[in-house]
Amino acid sequence: MGLYRENGQRITKAAFPAAALTDPPKRITENVYQTEPYGRGDGRPEGSRRHLLYEAGDIVPQSVIDRLFTAATIGTVTPATGPAAGGTTVTITGTALDGVSAVNFGATAGTELTVVSATELRVKAPAGAAGAVNVVLVDDAGNVTKTGGFSYTV
Repeated sequence: MGLYRENGQRITKAAFPAAALTDPPKRITENVYQTEPYGRGDGRPEGSRRHLLYEAGDIVPQSVIDRLFTAATIGTVTPATGPAAGGTTVTITGTALDGVSAVNFGATAGTELTVVSATELRVKAPAGAAGAVNVVLVDDAGNVTKTGGFSYTV
């Protein structure tokens, strides 16, 4: 018994015709559910209906998992200015904001982050030096930056 090519040539273990995958398969280790809003204006960041997306044991390519995490976008930062002492409650609108776990003003993390919905979040600006800083959303799908998105005033 052995393994052979179509032309009859024997295949050795060292010459087995297979290539390494650049998109490795992943085995799902627990049931994964996807949520969606029950109806328009639900207002909940994660929605109120859920359905089984993958069962434990399913095998899924990494690229499919990556596509499940939509990168956030920043539309507006309101207000765009605040005192250097910090404490300004800032509302950020955009898309896919429900995966945001932190908001940085320059190199300093904001406080009291509240994800209102997938399109709105609120955060308190930390203290900072006078001038413009980047607003950086720390997101499941990768960080998103609004260059000069917030300015500290004296």
